[in-house]
Amino acid sequence: MDQGESLHKLQLEELDILLVIDEFCAREGITWFLMSGTALGALRHRGFIPWDDDIDIGMLRRDYDRFIQLAEHGLPSGYSLHTVDNTPGLAGFFAKIYRDGTVFQTAETKEAGCRQAIFVDVFPFDRVSNNEKTRLKQLSHAKMWQRISYLYHSGSITVPHSGVLGSMERLACRVAHHVVRPLVSITAIRQNFDRAVTMTEPAPETPQGYEEGRYTTFAWPYAEPVDLTLLIPTSVATFEGHELPVPARCEDYLENEYGDWRQLPPPELRRTHLPERLVFSDGSEWSRRS
Repeated sequence: MDQGESLHKLQLEELDILLVIDEFCAREGITWFLMSGTALGALRHRGFIPWDDDIDIGMLRRDYDRFIQLAEHGLPSGYSLHTVDNTPGLAGFFAKIYRDGTVFQTAETKEAGCRQAIFVDVFPFDRVSNNEKTRLKQLSHAKMWQRISYLYHSGSITVPHSGVLGSMERLACRVAHHVVRPLVSITAIRQNFDRAVTMTEPAPETPQGYEEGRYTTFAWPYAEPVDLTLLIPTSVATFEGHELPVPARCEDYLENEYGDWRQLPPPELRRTHLPERLVFSDGSEWSRRS
């Protein structure tokens, strides 16, 4: 199996998980939406970005907490909810829905002892403070503690650069991992992250019960805060032949995150980041060594 075939099979597995989530949320009355590159794919490609290998969805905190509570034991057989609270080795402060019986192994998860399956990421969106000084502190502290969580679990971190600079970044992560691990506990990391997220003052509520203001997903440090009105009430876009929810003003949301999102990146930036090893639900496998 070559990389192109494995990417296609991975996308089909992820789409299957996404449709299970969509059905579950419709049944339970939970609002959600495609986000980031998945929303970009929906509007620009009517499906996956051709070289993309993951699916990201978002929920406002009220919906996210309810989703976590209900999905813990309510998903169909063959699918399961995973968070830092129930899955050793997970480092991100967001949820993953696994396709049970599959494998998505990276260097990070292998080192962290996390038996990760093929998944869809579910990110909570929280309100940022209206006070500029508090907001900057809130964002920087949340970003710092999320990164510390990744370094605590593994020194094999994916870095943004290649070549000599990338080698230096990887070495720095390896050193930081050995420094962080004995100095702080995962409980302390989680508490500090949660403390940063909740650095907000009370705000008026919308008729739907959400606090007015700007929102972001603190677990993804590159996301830009957006006004609530860009996110809900959700609109609809076509994704791989299915009508699925996207942010209310999806074009504005994408412009806020990517700038000129309609423009394709140059070929050298159209990268697929497949993991070290994949096992699909039909039992077939792909690995970088094969």
